[in-house]
Amino acid sequence: MKKLLMFCIGLAIAPYISAQDITDAVRYSMDEIQGTARFRAMGGAFGALGGDISSISINPAGSAIFNNSSASLSLGLFDKNQDISYFNNTNVSANSNVDLNQLGASFVFTNTNPNSKWRKFTLGAVYERVSDFDDDWVASGVNPNTSIVEYFYENAIGTRLDEISALPGETISRAYSEIGSIYGFSNQQAFLGYEAFIIDPVNDTDENTDYIRNINGTNFNQNYAYSSRGYNGKLGFNFATSYDDKFYFGLNLNTHFINFERTTILNESNSNAGSTVTNVDFENNLLTTGGGFSFQLGGIAKLTEEFRVGISYNSPTWYRISEETSQFLAVSRIDNGSNVNQSINPNVINVFPEFRLQTPGKLTGSLAYVFGKRGLLSFDYSVKDFSKTTFRPTSDAFFTSLNNTINDGLDSAISYRLGGEYRYKQLSFRGGYRFEESPYKDNTLFGDLTGYSAGLGYSFGDFNLDVAFSQSERDVSYQLYNIGLTDSALVQSKFTDIILTLGFRI
Repeated sequence: MKKLLMFCIGLAIAPYISAQDITDAVRYSMDEIQGTARFRAMGGAFGALGGDISSISINPAGSAIFNNSSASLSLGLFDKNQDISYFNNTNVSANSNVDLNQLGASFVFTNTNPNSKWRKFTLGAVYERVSDFDDDWVASGVNPNTSIVEYFYENAIGTRLDEISALPGETISRAYSEIGSIYGFSNQQAFLGYEAFIIDPVNDTDENTDYIRNINGTNFNQNYAYSSRGYNGKLGFNFATSYDDKFYFGLNLNTHFINFERTTILNESNSNAGSTVTNVDFENNLLTTGGGFSFQLGGIAKLTEEFRVGISYNSPTWYRISEETSQFLAVSRIDNGSNVNQSINPNVINVFPEFRLQTPGKLTGSLAYVFGKRGLLSFDYSVKDFSKTTFRPTSDAFFTSLNNTINDGLDSAISYRLGGEYRYKQLSFRGGYRFEESPYKDNTLFGDLTGYSAGLGYSFGDFNLDVAFSQSERDVSYQLYNIGLTDSALVQSKFTDIILTLGFRI
């Protein structure tokens, strides 16, 4: 009866109780722009150079370096190889896909007034793929201590039985839906565990808040499958101008879009004498969609004909995000000496209210030295404070707690990029290096990224063809669940990209 009495109140106070965590803050705050082949081959060090469509995404003043209107189209082959270590076992995964990662154009308008030092201005639009979420891997091993029962137990302990159980005659679907609406995500998890007999109440009364585990002992065979799809993209609209062909200023107005789908499936089995539940299959599905806005300001100065400096500011990105989740649970258990297979399929999609996310801004300083028509060297240095990531509304208690966790767990991260190019007639040789510091205070959770790149370009006059090869590595400690079964799989990733760009004057 209490659940019915609380229903109207619950609709008002529980909608934001969802499943966001610190990993979401990091995922949507990263900006791994693939860019053109020239951009990628030189490590993305274009903050003081300009003259490349993708340079606009680093410093919006870069488009004012163009002497002619230009456009480019880039396709990439993106390969990810991973070693996944979990307790006593290591698995290998490989994922590859081909995608359009860059498309853009910049139009140059020359000032015909000979008395004005404002020599030209440019208008442009650039699409860049910021992050790629396509991933598939499996972690498997024998966990000597912790079972999935701990996930359901930790969500249930201290919670009244009538807040995690169905009313007489109530269907699984209706009970799961109403419990989520009234009490939130955590109670739904306890409900699943209770209905599947993974946990049982100590006393079968509404007031009961203590529970017993029906999986016990040690050495649990666990197989955790992770699969995700999607991307984070950015469409930028650029305006830039030059003063006396020495000073360049630019502005970007960016619209962002997120599409992220993830499915995780845990299978756990045991043959322990103290366990009545011997097998668990637990599936979780997440769909995240959203859009956002940001702006960029930048400037480049030619201190001499050879030496250039640049500075740019990326504002925070202000997102509005919606999430949907669904779950499925199946168990095998022993009941009075017989094996019983049971499925708990609510067949319900939890649609959470839209929330807001503010990612951190970034400041970039750049240097470049141009050796006439023979080549160049460039260097970018950026700072981004991930601890400033904020979920809103901050008046919500859940988001306040999450923001405190972010502030405690994340930190400022530096990145630097070094690139070079040597030209011989129509042929260009390129190379680059990049380093990105972990956004976590504890970099064993999410490691630093190091990468190398090389490429070639050939100019045919009005159009050019460029190719780049890049490779980078990063280690991530992936925590299976944020409560109960909090053991982690070590995911050691090697990213290999091959990008082909066609650029032309327009």
